[in-house]
Amino acid sequence: MAYSGNVLVIDDDPNRGSSLAELVSTAGFTTSVASSLDSFTAELGESSNWDVVLCDVQATPDAWAEEGASLRELNIQVPVMMFSNESRSTSMMRALRLGANDFFATPVEDPDALLASMERCVRLRAMSRELRRSRQALESANRELKNTVRVLERDQQAGRQVQMRMLPSSPMVVSDYMFSHTIIPSLYLSGDFTDYFTVDKHYVVFFMADVSGHGSSSAFATVLLKNLFARKRSDYLRRNDHTILGPIEMLTLANRELLELDVGKYATMVVGVLDQLGNTLKYSVAGHLPLPVLVSDAGAHYLEGEGNAVGMMPDAQYNEYSLDLPEAFMLAIFSDGILEILPPKNLVEKEAFFLDVFSRTADTPQELVSQLGLDSAETAPDDIAALFISKRVSDE
Repeated sequence: MAYSGNVLVIDDDPNRGSSLAELVSTAGFTTSVASSLDSFTAELGESSNWDVVLCDVQATPDAWAEEGASLRELNIQVPVMMFSNESRSTSMMRALRLGANDFFATPVEDPDALLASMERCVRLRAMSRELRRSRQALESANRELKNTVRVLERDQQAGRQVQMRMLPSSPMVVSDYMFSHTIIPSLYLSGDFTDYFTVDKHYVVFFMADVSGHGSSSAFATVLLKNLFARKRSDYLRRNDHTILGPIEMLTLANRELLELDVGKYATMVVGVLDQLGNTLKYSVAGHLPLPVLVSDAGAHYLEGEGNAVGMMPDAQYNEYSLDLPEAFMLAIFSDGILEILPPKNLVEKEAFFLDVFSRTADTPQELVSQLGLDSAETAPDDIAALFISKRVSDE
């Protein structure tokens, strides 16, 4: 059998060292001979080129035995096999105390056993080198990953700033009505979005969208929806296209555009049109939970509404609902992230608890936000968005 590996033979007896070196060289090992281990200890660390050291016990520094230091403690990472022609028990105990991988008496009576043990040491050294390379590769990958994460975090933070600038002013006061919002993302970018704006002199159009998933791709879908409503508002002003005033028509367009985007994203939505002259509201719901909550002197209750989420199926159907609004009211629309932070365990109990919060604390949106703990939350398990529409009693 042909062997390979770099072997360092240490023996203070030149003849004995040369004889041992000749034996292992003949077997195929590349061999070097020295008289003392002292000058080599610095070369036997983790990155050493040596595969195994054959060392006579007497050639090891005396300070090692006196101080009780082991080979590992002295950063000798190369496997060491020790030899002695003196009393076997005493020399073997010293070799084991130093941390030798094996021990042989000289002259070597069983060369095959010696060579087999050396081969095991060479394999051990090869595995150690491979482990070291793997560790270095892993450390390098971790450094690259950390750098990549830092870049992504900066991009996410920049994207969040852009997304925040896309939101409408809060509060926005139109006659006796006030519109405001709160957005708490689970990550830097949010898949939840809301918008509201005036159309002509009498209407305010608003929507709440909760895009599936989190992060950049969901945030891009909110940009698409923002752009869609902006385009249709422009079409109303420039071409007298009344699509923007039709909740069903806007959900149908949103459904088509998300499907054409083809990125596997869908969104639950609420789209509404407030008529200031008649103090009326017409709206449509696209699979959104929780449903809008209307609070007035008559109490707090969920508005009715059902329909498919946009971006899921081409033939989705939507319904339009109309109602006369109270003289004074607050209408609140939340994304489903709010349900994640409510104490009850199941959906029915969460919705009942949520409605009870409105009944107990519903004087202003600020009080409601505080009661739900949203004013102190910076992040949440899921994106949370809230849209509030309030009407004050006119002083006139």
